[in-house]
Amino acid sequence: MPDLSRLIAPRSIAMVGGRQAELAIEQCDALGYEGEVWAVHPTRNTIGGRKAYRSIHELPAVPDAAFVAVNRLDTVEVVQALAKVGAGGAVCYAAGFAEAGADGIELQQRLVAHDMPVIGPNCYGVINATTGAALWPDVQGCRRATSGAALVTQSGNIALNLTMNRRGLNFTHVVSLGNQAGVRIEDCITYFAHDPATSAIGVHAESIVDTQSFAAAALAARAAKTPIVMLKTGRSETAAMIATSHTAAIAKPDSIYGALFDRYGVITVDSISQLAATLDFLVTVGPLRSNRVISLSCSGGEASLVADRAENNGVVFEPFAAEQSERIGDVLTDRVAITNPLDYHTFIWDHEPELTECFTAALDGAADAAMLVLDWPNAASKDASWWPTLRAIAAARATTGTPTVVSASIADNMPDAVCDEIRRLGMVAGYSIDETLSAMGAAARVGSSYESATPTMHLPSSPATGSNAILTEHAAKVLLQRAGCDVPESVVLGPQHPMPDVAFPVVVKAVGLLHKSDHGGVIVNVANQTALASAVERVRLLSDAALVERQVTDVVAELLVTARREHPIGVTLTLGAGGELVELIDSTATALLPVDDAGVMELLDRVSIGRILSGIRGRAPANVAAVIECIQAISSLLIDRPDIVEIEVNPLLATTTSAVVVDALITLEEAPQ
Repeated sequence: MPDLSRLIAPRSIAMVGGRQAELAIEQCDALGYEGEVWAVHPTRNTIGGRKAYRSIHELPAVPDAAFVAVNRLDTVEVVQALAKVGAGGAVCYAAGFAEAGADGIELQQRLVAHDMPVIGPNCYGVINATTGAALWPDVQGCRRATSGAALVTQSGNIALNLTMNRRGLNFTHVVSLGNQAGVRIEDCITYFAHDPATSAIGVHAESIVDTQSFAAAALAARAAKTPIVMLKTGRSETAAMIATSHTAAIAKPDSIYGALFDRYGVITVDSISQLAATLDFLVTVGPLRSNRVISLSCSGGEASLVADRAENNGVVFEPFAAEQSERIGDVLTDRVAITNPLDYHTFIWDHEPELTECFTAALDGAADAAMLVLDWPNAASKDASWWPTLRAIAAARATTGTPTVVSASIADNMPDAVCDEIRRLGMVAGYSIDETLSAMGAAARVGSSYESATPTMHLPSSPATGSNAILTEHAAKVLLQRAGCDVPESVVLGPQHPMPDVAFPVVVKAVGLLHKSDHGGVIVNVANQTALASAVERVRLLSDAALVERQVTDVVAELLVTARREHPIGVTLTLGAGGELVELIDSTATALLPVDDAGVMELLDRVSIGRILSGIRGRAPANVAAVIECIQAISSLLIDRPDIVEIEVNPLLATTTSAVVVDALITLEEAPQ
């Protein structure tokens, strides 16, 4: 990992360039940076009120960090000069590198052909709000901070927008990485995991360049109990194309990145507002011990809305304990049903003592967090009667110690001044209901991950170097049987091969034909020799050879099992519905290998078809242990054979006594010529 200490926490900065360098100087001044700031320009005498030096070599000392905002060709020369004099690192503002095509790729390689840390190119840079250092060429909303969240993003504008939040979320540091030619997301995560001012790390990523390094960084953050919240973009086909052209990102399906993040306890969110809300909650409250929460509102409609959103956001609203219900009921009387979420009605609106007593009873229980839904009137309305409710929930929080969020049904209904007061009172100023619930659920997942065993590193995957070849079904099954999987007894019949003496019923398949069932190449329930001869004759119209195999009975479920090398992320295992349901039931679960038996069981529990394994409507259950054993054998075969690119078993038949591979596709990478 590169040493980022001088680049992120510089005591001296060289600002190289014209207008953008001048803007960066202005940001340093606005944040009260007290270190040395030296301007560098070949012709101007002053930049941003500072003397301008003609070159890096004329500076009074070697800078800890440099902001380089010149054209791309000059950027390479300036960065090389900085590396030679021993600078601590550079931010490269210019675009036109790897994201622009072949010549840009070569230029980018030259840009980082040394040991000095480089952020960018094609980026805004770094803000250190703890010192005021801003290698940043634009306005920004950071305030000086002694604690808060660090933000790492590939997009300068997303970083910029987040700094302008009005909820009071403080960022200790903001880093815009652009192309990640030198310093990468995982380098920043490792740095901030050990930064005492940083209590959470927010990440926006279009790609993860090195997933092994990312995993190591995530484990470092986990060890330091510094949660990571990830907003991964580039998930749709169009977004992936934009990401590729924007920062030369490598797009992969969202489920595979999800498997990476899940393994290492990285919290994922779907929007910028969710990212901000989750970081705010983690900075203010921290991880939660469980996902048990309560909700308070004076409207049945709001209470119902909150309840409806619970499952999607990973929180649960358990009923109040009997003693709590009695205390709440003493205040609200029998006119109000005591439920969680609680609609406390408006009988006690504007009555601060009763509100305080009600809220205190509600918060004084087993729940680990609480939310109050309170939409504030706009400036044209009088808000005097709203303040007793706010003071009451603050008093209840202070008495019980239960972390509390004050949220509006929509984020617009929470004025800035009210947000400031909520924070002053020791609570979280929430966004919308959805974002608040999402943040609570995320904090609970963080807490749960810290209680679980530390994950092992996933297996890497190298890029392909040769072409691929596909084994026949029979050859694939031979390999799988040797690996420990159960396969049906079978025989391959060539053009002149006589009918075999087999135990019926059997299945007849066309050999060497992909997607056989779509072309009539699979005939089941063949019950006698006459039917066998007819079936073989039919499939020989599609293929030179026919595969005759024992038909498996007592089937409980048909599964899809795929083990695959996914460069640059790793080696994956995907489970889902198999057979004819593979394209009809859109429910799959993916994990990075290796996984233990408990991890395989967790994947099975996450897919719809997995629910059938335990038996439904009085039917016998499947032998789940045999299913897991076979899945592990498939995974081990891929791991042990570097030449295997993919193993797809479809279906794996889960029966009452066993798990049987009845069709398989194995793709091999051939050695390059």
